[in-house]
Amino acid sequence: MKSHEARKPLVSQFYKHNHGNFVLALFATVMMSFVNLVISWMLQQLMDLIAGTGNTFSLFQLLWVFLVVLGTIILMGAIRAYAMPRFISRAIGQYKDYAYGQLLKKSIASFSEETTSTYLSAFSNDTNSIETNYLEKLFDLVMDSLLCLGAFVLMFWYSPLLTVITLALAFVPLAASLLTGKRLAKMEKEVSRKNDGFLSMLKDGLSGFSVIKGFKAEKDILRLFSESNAQAQEAKRRRMTLAGILRTIGNTAGVLAQFGVFLVAAAMAVAGWGITPGVAWVFLQLSGLAVMFFQEAPELFSNRMAALGLVDKLAEALSQNVREEGTPIPKQLQDAIEVRDLSFAYQGGEEVLRQVNIRFQAGKSYALVGASGSGKSTLLNLLMGGQAGYSGNIFYDGQELRGIQTASLYELVSRVEQDVFVFNSTLRDNITMFRQFPESQVKRAEKLSGLSSLVETKGETYLCGENGVGLSGGERQRVSIARCLLRQTPVLLVDEATAALDKETAFRVASSILDLTELTRIVVTHSLEEALLRRYDEILVLNHGRVVETGTFDALMGQKGFFYSLYTVAQ
Repeated sequence: MKSHEARKPLVSQFYKHNHGNFVLALFATVMMSFVNLVISWMLQQLMDLIAGTGNTFSLFQLLWVFLVVLGTIILMGAIRAYAMPRFISRAIGQYKDYAYGQLLKKSIASFSEETTSTYLSAFSNDTNSIETNYLEKLFDLVMDSLLCLGAFVLMFWYSPLLTVITLALAFVPLAASLLTGKRLAKMEKEVSRKNDGFLSMLKDGLSGFSVIKGFKAEKDILRLFSESNAQAQEAKRRRMTLAGILRTIGNTAGVLAQFGVFLVAAAMAVAGWGITPGVAWVFLQLSGLAVMFFQEAPELFSNRMAALGLVDKLAEALSQNVREEGTPIPKQLQDAIEVRDLSFAYQGGEEVLRQVNIRFQAGKSYALVGASGSGKSTLLNLLMGGQAGYSGNIFYDGQELRGIQTASLYELVSRVEQDVFVFNSTLRDNITMFRQFPESQVKRAEKLSGLSSLVETKGETYLCGENGVGLSGGERQRVSIARCLLRQTPVLLVDEATAALDKETAFRVASSILDLTELTRIVVTHSLEEALLRRYDEILVLNHGRVVETGTFDALMGQKGFFYSLYTVAQ
């Protein structure tokens, strides 16, 4: 897809349900341009009236014209002050909402292949640049263009010869600055790219703060931060330098054109070529209005191109790693999840899973056990559609995972993860994920996850803080469990859900999960407690990416194989 086609849906958000504000702001801008031309004409009339040359309006008539002009300026200024901010505010708001909505359509696997700094930059610095250089300057470009056109029309009416001379004086510097301005769009993209790297470095430093301190890596991280910061600032400096050069070229064009025009007009007036003092003066004014376009147009057009380049950058990011929508599947697992000859390796690494074959029967419970690094969590991640680059097959009731619509998959499967993300909102919002549920369902999820006492102590309106800083690790884990229980999906994947809980609470939560007999439960567990392990319909033992043993607790213990060794060591 070409860039201009990819950007269309994003740019269209500027004007969606926003045409009234746009038309009002544009109308006021057009009228203000017309008023400026009328003021130049009035100055010519006053100058010739004072000099006593030419046919002019009377002073009384010009006074009435002035009052009308003054009233128009006040009215149009008020309209512009009302409509323009409303247009820009709604435009940017809709642009962000649409882009974020498109981002949320990506699957877990798609998003896992991208860097978040690209989007952090796109929704912050890039958007600010688009607001300033595209939307705000749009009205400046319209006003300058109309003033330039109107000024040349008036000048041509006064003196065609002097108008041609004005055009000739302004064209060469304009052409030079427009050629230079093409580089500005490339530099704006470079600034955005360097800012992506800086935001990524900043995000890593903040997220890994405890690791940095624990390993006394402050100096090294500061060095990396400074290097990234310097690169971002250098890119900004180069862009500012080029923008300054463009302004200098534009200003030079303005001075050359205005001074040259006035000198020629003065010479024509002295020679008696039909140029009155008022006409000479109005040419100075009109050439100033016309030259304003020549001064500002190169930077305006360059900034506009640069802003559209940032829109293209976001459009490209949103279009990456998006697979075609697959086939919807029922919201109920009727038969089984089948894994056939499944192998997987993370990019550049060795295989984590090797020729895995498993069948998870609907409505039953399964425990995945094995040493760290045996592939348990990776298997759950693949079942959730978290990675796409696997070989072999994963079937949900006979439908291969690659062909399943991601939204449909998430209606069927939910996952309790090791690393729990908690939003900076209330406890209830984090449990319900900002949606509405019947009170009885919320209370049930709180009870089964072991959150009831926390809710009673702190209340559902308790603010959890950024990433749950106000909660303990165990409390965050229970919030994650409650979320999944509240969704009531037919398949529940549990990845070390009780690892952060005390022994008593862990046992109670694990028992609650096993009590959910209406669900298909696949649980990765490090806790090898006989009372719990006996309750699973089947235990699958993984070692170095392979399923080496399967069976009930008693059967595996009777084999005295790998599971027997794991269990014995754990006691």
